[in-house]
Amino acid sequence: MSSDTRPQPGLVDPDQPGAVRNNRFLLGTLATGHLVNDWVAGTIWLIAPAIAASMGLGPAEVGLIIAVNGIAAGFTYVPAGIIADHTRNSGLLLLISFWWVAIGYFLSTLVPGFWLITMFLAIGVMGDAFWHPVATGVLVKTMPRRRAQVLGIHAMGGSVGAEILAPISIGVLLTYFDWQSSLQMITIPAFLMGLLFIVMGPRITSVSRQSTQMGKLTQVLQVWLTHRGLMMIGMMVLYNMSLFAILSMTPLTLQQRYEMSVFNSSVLFASMLVIGTMFQPFIGKLSDRVGRSRPIIITLLLATVFAACAAGFEAFFPFMISLICAASLLTAVRPIILAAAVELSQQSESTTLGVVFSVLDGVGALGALVAGLVGEIDLALAFLMAAVFSTFSIVFYLASSSNRNKYPVA
Repeated sequence: MSSDTRPQPGLVDPDQPGAVRNNRFLLGTLATGHLVNDWVAGTIWLIAPAIAASMGLGPAEVGLIIAVNGIAAGFTYVPAGIIADHTRNSGLLLLISFWWVAIGYFLSTLVPGFWLITMFLAIGVMGDAFWHPVATGVLVKTMPRRRAQVLGIHAMGGSVGAEILAPISIGVLLTYFDWQSSLQMITIPAFLMGLLFIVMGPRITSVSRQSTQMGKLTQVLQVWLTHRGLMMIGMMVLYNMSLFAILSMTPLTLQQRYEMSVFNSSVLFASMLVIGTMFQPFIGKLSDRVGRSRPIIITLLLATVFAACAAGFEAFFPFMISLICAASLLTAVRPIILAAAVELSQQSESTTLGVVFSVLDGVGALGALVAGLVGEIDLALAFLMAAVFSTFSIVFYLASSSNRNKYPVA
């Protein structure tokens, strides 16, 4: 992987006052935009159970809604990255994403029937997925000396939206309104940002416009078709299937088994995600020092144990502690897995991450569907399946580590 962080041709000196002001504008604007889009998309974990309950449906349908959402997002990342790399008018693309999200989710509240609702929710989440490669591409191209820092700031905006505002706000709204009215109100910030970006969007441009380079994409794909690449793909899919299995069935379990209110279950759900997110910088820094393998294996192993404990415990407190630990560990290890994937490719970081996100969210989302199907028998089996997925993810990672000669990583 190239360590060259020099500005690209055509960039102004980042130390000039004008450049500093522009960079601050970009960071603040894109982090806020990320917050708004993820705020709407992050409601799916609690909206899906509410939709199922309103129709008299069960865990299988909850898992199906979430799985279709993940698959739709997965299909969007790579095309969005390609489009972003070949246009300078990034502000227009970002503007489109807000209206895409707002209209897609709003229309899902107006259509009848399970499948139409699921389809429009999927259309909405594609708008959220479209945002990510466009916004991050602008940031890393404009501030190449601060790539990790600016991506971290951008990620924090999404974490606040998806992991704090989304579950808590939708939990409050579902306490007083039906799911349609609740989701309609959640789309208001996206509509407002869509209007605001009509003015702000033209100020956001990409610093370079790349020509089509299919050769680079082919080179990246060739790496992933090696033995090690295929084993890494298997590990990432199984890892995310474990996480999706836990997250998709948690609100349903809290509400059905323990008769918790929607609001209380939303607060507990948010806490699981926030704890894991808080530990991401620390575990990431640790992996930079000691390598990727040990943190990945140890974290996944502990997550497996806690997921299995959650499946075995019926008493609320042991169950909840085990569940929080499992979900937090799986959330915390994500940046290390992303770093390992980039280091495996050692080239075309943006394209690599587009492929990785597609695999994680597109294929890994099937974990929600599997969890929902076994949850029809017993919800405890959903968490047992999460432990199984996590176990096999370790096996695949060990298999990938057995062939390091051609593509060594830290």
